[in-house]
Amino acid sequence: MDILRDIIYVNKQTAQKSSRSFLNNWPIIFVGIIYGVLNPLLYSIIGNIFVGPLYILSGMVMAIISSGLISSFLYLLYNIINYDRFRFNDFKYGFTYFLWKVYGIFFVGYIARLLLDMFHGTLGNISLILNLIWYIVLLILMNPLPETVYLKSYSSWDSILNSLEFMQENWFDWLLPNIIFSILLYIISGKILTGIFNTHIALSMNMTAMGIIKYLLGQFMFSIMMIYRGHLYKLLSSSTRRKRMFMRKF
Repeated sequence: MDILRDIIYVNKQTAQKSSRSFLNNWPIIFVGIIYGVLNPLLYSIIGNIFVGPLYILSGMVMAIISSGLISSFLYLLYNIINYDRFRFNDFKYGFTYFLWKVYGIFFVGYIARLLLDMFHGTLGNISLILNLIWYIVLLILMNPLPETVYLKSYSSWDSILNSLEFMQENWFDWLLPNIIFSILLYIISGKILTGIFNTHIALSMNMTAMGIIKYLLGQFMFSIMMIYRGHLYKLLSSSTRRKRMFMRKF
């Protein structure tokens, strides 16, 4: 019963803060559209520039660009969650704010990928199943990594470790609302978020009136979800269930 009361308390507090933050910062919906346009555009430009012998550099450059886009979005959330405001100038400034922290996480992921690939030859077809299992486990365990990056002052490696620790202590409180949001997002937009670092709902080629409405509604839900995640993480990471039980008495 105490666990149920705590879940209600946590989500009630988070919902109140998230509602206020979204009402004060609703233009963030349209920022997602900018990321949706910039992402494929920049990748296309890099693909055309780094050709021939320069192709070997394209992977590193694309990783830096992806890190910059993610950094920009996380910086907007950082300002919304901590100061309840964001300015479109923050969109530009944020490209470098968390850039190297995000890039460092990508580099750790790249090394882990290389180590896993070393076993592919010996495992055969089983490796495909193990890859899928590993990806799902990683998606769950590293789910709060974006919030750890922009709400905690850790290095890339420590951010990964802290996310694991956070999930160990708050896995049910964190996953329950995130699963609900993911289901709602799928019902509204038909999109499933398969990445840890998400900055927007991918643009669809369906440019009909209904397709555009579904995309905008999906971006609307995505923005609410990311703000909710930020406030939820901040509350859970700064308190324990026992502490929250004590706070409820007052």
